[in-house]
Formats: sequence, structure tokens, C-alpha cells
Amino acid sequence: MQTKKNSLIEAVTNTAVGFGISLVSIFIILPLLGIESTPTKNVTITVYFTVISIVRSYVLRRIFNKKTNNS
Repeated sequence: MQTKKNSLIEAVTNTAVGFGISLVSIFIILPLLGIESTPTKNVTITVYFTVISIVRSYVLRRIFNKKTNNS
């Protein structure tokens, strides 16, 4: 069984790996789509989606962990 703390650590670690990829990607994708932006806006967007990803990963991990332990 995974503790809540370990679930959070796993979610943050998993998301941190994707953070760099997302940050680089947004600098490439927005101009390709013709969307003008600034580095500050790009970082803000990336941070926003990173927080959402951490919460999503944590909640799903806890749900699956609970289902596994109740079975």
C-alpha cells in the first residue's frame, strides 16, 4: 500500500519530468499556431497545467490505491 505522502511525491516527480518538455513545447507550439505570447505568459501557462497535473495524478492514485485495498 502506498501512503498519501508517497502518492504526492510520485505525482510531483512524474509531473516534474514533464514540466521541462511542456515548457519547451509551448515556446514551439504557440508560434506555430500563430499565437503571440511572452516568456512570462508561457511559463504561467506551463505552471498552471503542471499544478492541474499534480492534483489529477494524486487524486487518481488515491482512488486506485483505495480500490486496490478494498478488493
